[in-house]
Amino acid sequence: MKISPSVQISCVNFITFRRKSDGVGHRTDHFPILGIQEFSENQLQGCHLLFNELHGERSIDEPHKHDFFIINLFEQGKGSHTIDFTDYEVGNSQIHLVFPDQVHLWVIEKETVGYQLMISRDWFESFLPSLRFSASYYQNHPVIHLSQEGLETFRHEFQAIQKEISSENIFWEVIQKRSELIGLLISKSVEGAFKDFERYHSNPIISKFLQLIDKHFKTERSVSFYADQLSISANYLNIVCKKNLNASASSLIQDRILLEAKRLLKVSEMSVKDIVYDLGFYDHASFSKFFKAQTGMTPSQFK
Repeated sequence: MKISPSVQISCVNFITFRRKSDGVGHRTDHFPILGIQEFSENQLQGCHLLFNELHGERSIDEPHKHDFFIINLFEQGKGSHTIDFTDYEVGNSQIHLVFPDQVHLWVIEKETVGYQLMISRDWFESFLPSLRFSASYYQNHPVIHLSQEGLETFRHEFQAIQKEISSENIFWEVIQKRSELIGLLISKSVEGAFKDFERYHSNPIISKFLQLIDKHFKTERSVSFYADQLSISANYLNIVCKKNLNASASSLIQDRILLEAKRLLKVSEMSVKDIVYDLGFYDHASFSKFFKAQTGMTPSQFK
């Protein structure tokens, strides 16, 4: 992975790739993973949030993922940011969000001025309610355009965290609460900002269904399983999905499987055979048929 120039982060020491282990020496994750503790010099002090200034040209050329949450605030920006195989333009007065386990890379040009918060997975669990809406909604809209007033509000909070995290005696509780306030400000900024906002949030079944898919998609493909988890009929779940998202319940499950297949094919070191097994397909032929129907390419062509 190429990172340039060297990142300047409070509590930073070094960057490395990490593989999660199941405790018996086997890999349970197939991606290059950056853990927040690998950036921190203060592991014993429980450094759960890192602050980074974004100034000038830098790039991460190889797709990878983090086990922590990232909030990027761009005052001025120019470049591109790819999150889960979708390209987003880096521009002025923007917030960019990267959730744990999402695959991303970016190229930022010299005009860039901004700030970055890295929030550990532990803190992310308590931070998540401040986002108010489902994680899947933010993942579909990871780039948020801000008004000048909104930019100034976010900048004030980021700079307040920067000041506190640079102090001799860090008050972590204040930093945590300020990060949660930033989450609420993000929620306020996205409410009504995107055309599909009402579709995602007019029925709570949608967000719960998407959360369940993310948890069970490798082992559970039937709509009836998710309907049972939601205590509704499969037919009603399908009606809700079509009404709110203009998509069938089964297609939403397939979309999540396809995303993971793309991640594994593009980023991991796994063979196609191992990916077939990991994603729960019966054999190579059934996986290839599914993947080509969705993308127009065979898995090997995409890889």
